[in-house]
Amino acid sequence: MAEIMSYSILLCVFILGCNAAEIPQQCSPVGPSTPHGNSGGRQNVHLGPDGYVSGSIWPKPQQHTLGEQTFTLSPNQFEFTSSGEGSDVLAAALKRYQGLTFPDKIQSNAMRYRRGLSALTSLDVSVKEKYAPMTFESDESYTLTVSAPASSLTANTIWGALRGLETFSQLVYQDENGNFLAKEGKITDFPRFHHRGFLIDTSRHFIHVNVIFSHIDALAYAKYNVLHWHIVDDDSFPFVSETFPSLSNVGAFNNVTHIYSVDDVSKVIEYGRLRGIRVIPEFDTPGHTQSWVSIKNFLTPCYSGGKPTGKFGPVNPTLNTTYTFLKSFFGEVAKRFPDDYIHLGGDEVSFSCWESNPDVLAWMDKMRFGKNFSLLEQYYEQKLIDIVGGLEKKYIIWQEVIDNAVTVSPDTVVNVWKDGWEDEMAKVTAKNLNVILSSPWYLNYISYGDDWPKYYQVEPTAFNGTSAQKKLVLGGTTCMWGEWVDGTNLLSRSWPRSLSISERLWSSINTTDVSDAEKRLREHRCRYLMRGIPAQNGIESKYCRYEWPGPV
Repeated sequence: MAEIMSYSILLCVFILGCNAAEIPQQCSPVGPSTPHGNSGGRQNVHLGPDGYVSGSIWPKPQQHTLGEQTFTLSPNQFEFTSSGEGSDVLAAALKRYQGLTFPDKIQSNAMRYRRGLSALTSLDVSVKEKYAPMTFESDESYTLTVSAPASSLTANTIWGALRGLETFSQLVYQDENGNFLAKEGKITDFPRFHHRGFLIDTSRHFIHVNVIFSHIDALAYAKYNVLHWHIVDDDSFPFVSETFPSLSNVGAFNNVTHIYSVDDVSKVIEYGRLRGIRVIPEFDTPGHTQSWVSIKNFLTPCYSGGKPTGKFGPVNPTLNTTYTFLKSFFGEVAKRFPDDYIHLGGDEVSFSCWESNPDVLAWMDKMRFGKNFSLLEQYYEQKLIDIVGGLEKKYIIWQEVIDNAVTVSPDTVVNVWKDGWEDEMAKVTAKNLNVILSSPWYLNYISYGDDWPKYYQVEPTAFNGTSAQKKLVLGGTTCMWGEWVDGTNLLSRSWPRSLSISERLWSSINTTDVSDAEKRLREHRCRYLMRGIPAQNGIESKYCRYEWPGPV
């Protein structure tokens, strides 16, 4: 590093006649001599000669004050340093963001300083608190000061530092000649909502672990913080259970190629941890369980005309063996997934098979449930909730569990997904329960053109309720269900459309300007291509320097 710096100084002193005291602040041997202007005050995007956006941030920070200067950076001389609490997460991030900040797949003047501008040579990251695993309550705030020659990033936790590093990487941009630049300024930032999730579905179609890794990268670039892994469903059971190996042996599409081994699951969790993405698994019961058929007597046999049809319905809630199995299975899940939360599903339970089964009807009569199958579902959910609570785990449930009047613990999180979400949010929060919104953010529904603005314009607290009720909104989860989605289109269909939701969940409630968002989304989508994420075009007929698959 010192040798490179000395060589640059000698070039500038002897060839251009600059004073060595000015190096590298005011002198460069290459690059155009006229600096780009900047607007000052609030965050405004910088447009190059072709109308291209430069150095904008997604999601938009809570507060961004721009200075008057534009700085020049050289990848081979810039340093990321740490002066606070260290951790393996920070060490990995500093190395990773060197490449993310200075990708330059198109060679030009990228390794040199631009003439006439002060040089920005380092970013020091200071984390105040010792490492602690990421939880729902983790502090993700940070303060970033961009100045020359040294910039600074301070955060209470490593998780705030990760968000700040992502912001810094977006502030650094290239001009039309390839020089790296960054605008002077100060950012004070934090998420509006703690839960910013994205659901992937690996049951309808198997998704390779490498694609999941890329999706986790994409989540981090947008400041999402939860991967909601809908890992099994009726269609297949790809999760390999050490306790009950028959589940994937029988239930997977292919029990050799289409499974997530113990090692696969651990790698996904660790990949997410290093990027500030919590992995919350969903094992949906009592419905959506056809792939669990290998567990004897777990599913309810269906009848017709008083005889078994050979088909099965939801979980059989009437047998003690059901709950013995669930306690053992979820005990394994609790150990394998370290997050505080498990998503227990509970949606779309069909009663028809229960209604047809004479043993279920006799048991319900004994319990004095009559023909009220909602009470049978209540019974099951209550037992399951008690089991998971005994494993020292918290849980998330789909809204039907509450709609069906199940008694839940005060820290239950309710996931709202049906139409009419405003009324449901009001009803759930009136019960003093925390809530996550998904209803308007089902990205698996697609249409021609730019549909992202309709997702951007959703306000999660726009329902009739008190201020206390609205504080119970923890955030939201974007959903990409897998009926028509697999590894070929998960990334392209998700990005950049889901950026609209990430900004809604991170930025101020007053960040609503679609026109401003369009300009910034255009640049951030181009960053995704530059970083190896095949994000589809989000803005009609616009230029991106890094068209997919880009230069090699």
